[in-house]
Amino acid sequence: VVTGLYTLLLPLAAFAAFGSSRYLVVAADSATAAILAGALLHMAPVASEQYVALAGLVALLTAGCLLLARLFKLGFLADFLSQTVLVGFLTGVGFQVGIAVLGEMLGVPVDSRRTVEQLAQVLRSLPEVHAPTLLISAVVVATILILHRLLPRFPGPLLAVVGAVAASAAFNFSAHGITVIGPVAAGLPRLGIPDVSWREALALVPVAGSCFLMIIAQSAATARAYASRHRETLDENADIVGLSAANAAAALSGTFVVNGSPTQTSMVESSGGRSQLAHLATAGVVALVLLFLTGPLQYLPRCVLGAIVFTIAVRLVD
Repeated sequence: VVTGLYTLLLPLAAFAAFGSSRYLVVAADSATAAILAGALLHMAPVASEQYVALAGLVALLTAGCLLLARLFKLGFLADFLSQTVLVGFLTGVGFQVGIAVLGEMLGVPVDSRRTVEQLAQVLRSLPEVHAPTLLISAVVVATILILHRLLPRFPGPLLAVVGAVAASAAFNFSAHGITVIGPVAAGLPRLGIPDVSWREALALVPVAGSCFLMIIAQSAATARAYASRHRETLDENADIVGLSAANAAAALSGTFVVNGSPTQTSMVESSGGRSQLAHLATAGVVALVLLFLTGPLQYLPRCVLGAIVFTIAVRLVD
């Protein structure tokens, strides 16, 4: 959890400084996270120091690939993304992400990474749905959707998180079988270069290449979609520089590959964010949370996070 929060600090600020898009949020993303997890699973124990170091090196190598892409001015590739493709892309992401969080929302185990298999597992597990988890998820989804309709600028997800943390602490949700985040390490990240051997670095080059291709495609599609929606100009080559800087910042601050996230971009845009100032404000809030609020954060139910992401996924579908 704390490593994910680190993606919303220096990487976010780096893209705000060098990128062109006023809306694109560059942070943790499920697509690149899946590539990373699949590759590192057999190289080091999950959550160990070595695992984090390997993840950091992938981010550094990816930053190098993106810098080369900028030198060769590959930003023109985004010119081939039509409006039809952009709508289809965001709609596909909406379905994929919405299905991925159903297990958390219902309190049933889902271990597959494939969307169709995830949905099948959820359907097979319906008789085992955890009622308290489902109730909390339903309340969060209803609260966010109703507030979004009546008060579009009101931060419904923030209210849901604060309310869920308070209720979880007061009524001890974890004792009733509701999964919570658990303890989160406090403090800001330490800066440094990932400590990885040359042999491991060479093994990670194909992983970085895969992340690079995903970042180029997804970030360009997301940035172009929101620029088109708000009738604004976009400099794709500047965005590539921003993405490179963001991944370099991720590597140096002990976190993993970052990408242009459709779901987080949608959340910021629907909350009224109209420039990268909103993203710098996000980095500031995350820094305050890491310094002073990691204690309460441990009570946050995972189904609340799933429900929030589900409401974002619904809005991505056009």
